[in-house]
Amino acid sequence: MHRPTDGAVTMTSQRWFTEAKLGIFIHWGIYSVDGVAESWSFFDGRVPYDRYMTQLDRFTADRFDPDAWADLFVRAGARYAVLTAKHHDGVALWDTGANDLSVVKRTPAGRDLVAEYVAALRRRDVKVGLYYSHLDWSHPDYATVRKPDQDPAERGNPYSVPAPGEEDPARWGNFLDFHRTQVRELLERFRPDLLWFDGEWERTPEQWGMEALAAEIRTRSPHTVVNGRLTGHGDYATPEQGVPIEPPIGPWELCLTINDSWGHQPQDTHHKSPRQLVRIFTETIGGGGNLLLDVGPQADGTILPEQAARLEALGEWIGRHSPAVYGTDRGMPHGHFYGPSTLSADRRTLYLFVFDRPSEFVVLRGVRNAVTSVRVLGADTEVRHERVGGLDEVPGWEYIHLTDDHLDPLCTVLALELDGELDLYRTHTRDQAASDATP
Repeated sequence: MHRPTDGAVTMTSQRWFTEAKLGIFIHWGIYSVDGVAESWSFFDGRVPYDRYMTQLDRFTADRFDPDAWADLFVRAGARYAVLTAKHHDGVALWDTGANDLSVVKRTPAGRDLVAEYVAALRRRDVKVGLYYSHLDWSHPDYATVRKPDQDPAERGNPYSVPAPGEEDPARWGNFLDFHRTQVRELLERFRPDLLWFDGEWERTPEQWGMEALAAEIRTRSPHTVVNGRLTGHGDYATPEQGVPIEPPIGPWELCLTINDSWGHQPQDTHHKSPRQLVRIFTETIGGGGNLLLDVGPQADGTILPEQAARLEALGEWIGRHSPAVYGTDRGMPHGHFYGPSTLSADRRTLYLFVFDRPSEFVVLRGVRNAVTSVRVLGADTEVRHERVGGLDEVPGWEYIHLTDDHLDPLCTVLALELDGELDLYRTHTRDQAASDATP
């Protein structure tokens, strides 16, 4: 879906975002009619553009029930959702006045799908996110300039850049006017809690006018959180399809598909298991991020049972272990425990996520605090633990003894009560080697 380069993260997020932990990404558009890749299928030449656009004539959304969507998202444990209001193909899911390329004007659906989605989420106090592609491969004025470092003699993709000698900065200015009109519509009509931009990579931040756009968003809708693809002006970073080994320092979010596709592609039955999803989710929140988990509804607006079942399973697991999820901060750095962890807001309860069946025990390393108790979260069962080794300020190992009776089929969570705020031992300094000494 995306080929991003996240810009620097400079703005301060609303607190709700860092506390949300889970959001649902929804890739829905005309591409779901034939089950082809959203926008990329014509850009990469797999489907002729004209054939791709004939899906407009068959997009009905006749079983779209936004309240059913919202209820499912709540059961999944999500605190926000992000809908593709407009992908790179330029087809808007709302009644835009900027042009006529919308599902309201050009498809049998004839409905403002964004308005219905927003209303359903708001009725359930789920935060509203809207995805908007900066680029628009259908707009006649889009492919009129190229990046300054691109060779003007190269043709490039005709949906993206002009032919050599056909650059037209005035038409690019017209496109930016169109772009700003649509962004203002989204802000003024829907007052989104989050704007999820994409498609920034084909132009420079200066060509996009990112600084001015960011200033306008902050003026018109100061409460709106914006992702890092408002290059250089976003609130948080947006890696996708892989948990960073060293997570970003500030707020961040991993966007991830349930199978291998963003939008509905019926041949893609490679769905991640609930156990895989729980593992990715805990790795993400353990690093201080949110998981934005994607579903691809069918053209009629229904979410596949296979995808709904996985959201339900994730939500059931979260419900059994919610103290380790909501209201927590990122956990310990790598090395203290062979798995992710989170930390309570008062920094006195440490939650360990145990993915695999231990042979006898799990081990916590490098924690100076005394561990006063260990409970299996969800079962509320205390388990035996002991401190082994250690000398003065150097802590030993905390052995936590588990049996099969303690294990959750998806992921076991241990709640460790500490005798104070978490105090980690990371670096040995007592007797450095001469080569390590500071000159």
